[in-house]
Amino acid sequence: MTILAIIPARRGATRLPDKPLRLLGGEPLIVRVWQRVVGLNLADAVAVATDDQDVADAVEKAGGRAVLTSPSHPSGTDRVAEVAGRAEFKGATLILNVQGDEPFVDELAVRGAVAIVAEGLAPIGTAAAPAHPDVLASLACVKVVCSDDGRALYFSRAPIPFLRDPDDAPLRDTLVRQHLGIYAYTREALEAWVALPVHPLEQIERLEQLRPLAAGMGIGVAAGATSAVGGIDTEHDLVRANAHWESTHAVRSLA
Repeated sequence: MTILAIIPARRGATRLPDKPLRLLGGEPLIVRVWQRVVGLNLADAVAVATDDQDVADAVEKAGGRAVLTSPSHPSGTDRVAEVAGRAEFKGATLILNVQGDEPFVDELAVRGAVAIVAEGLAPIGTAAAPAHPDVLASLACVKVVCSDDGRALYFSRAPIPFLRDPDDAPLRDTLVRQHLGIYAYTREALEAWVALPVHPLEQIERLEQLRPLAAGMGIGVAAGATSAVGGIDTEHDLVRANAHWESTHAVRSLA
């Protein structure tokens, strides 16, 4: 399969203004995400999809490919679909979406999401990582519960699985999964997703993946990820990310 990786990056975030251009390790965040995706050596082509010229300029200055898109898209997947539909990308049969605030995206998670689609296990693939039960209290952390065959049953910002009886805490703790910001789709599944109207569940939870899930589209969840460093949504997240960047690159420089 020919794989096209697209990184959606919207500048208008409210919790972290100018998010794609904020610095991580001395470079714009979107550049660090692009570098990470390219470095995985998984995609045949990588492009950043953005609604902002300054973001596009930052990517192109770093040597990447950026495509300007409509500013009116309701979700990152809608932005991805616009780019995937361009004539120069029509040859791609599998589309990979890595969110523009995931500079430390787990390689096993990305490869797992792609494998789900490439092997025909589901038309949409994503990933999750085991997480400490503390994430259940965080509205910023998206949780997922899955069926026995590894397909998503539901995604939520709420604490799922919900603990009804404290005696079941050890069992519940084995099932806590944090969703990671990765999607792989067949071209047909991507086109079907964005053709659907925004679903009430998507609107209520502000989770775009609830649109295809509510429509009955299968979403396979790769379970091999070993970490959930998480995306960057707030000033606190950015501070944490820079500390993580400095610590990991200090270790590499000493090696």
